[in-house]
Amino acid sequence: MSKIETTVCPYCGHEMKKWANPPQNTWGGEYQYVCFNDECSYFVNGWKWMLEKYNVSASYRYRYDPESGQKGPLPVWSHDALKASILEE
Repeated sequence: MSKIETTVCPYCGHEMKKWANPPQNTWGGEYQYVCFNDECSYFVNGWKWMLEKYNVSASYRYRYDPESGQKGPLPVWSHDALKASILEE
């Protein structure tokens, strides 16, 4: 896969941002790519899904871990959650 294929969100087409993994995490690398587009369907639809399935006010953002190749949800509790750890390139 090319860098473009792995750093563009498959749900909205926006360029994902490099995000610093928190200290003492279980991921192997220092960062991941995360879609922080607040209009992304993955993020927008996640609010309803989490409320219906778990009765919690939360959602998730799409993430890609370049070290492991894993892709999937990154849980968030607000629109601004985790944005402070975006690494500007």
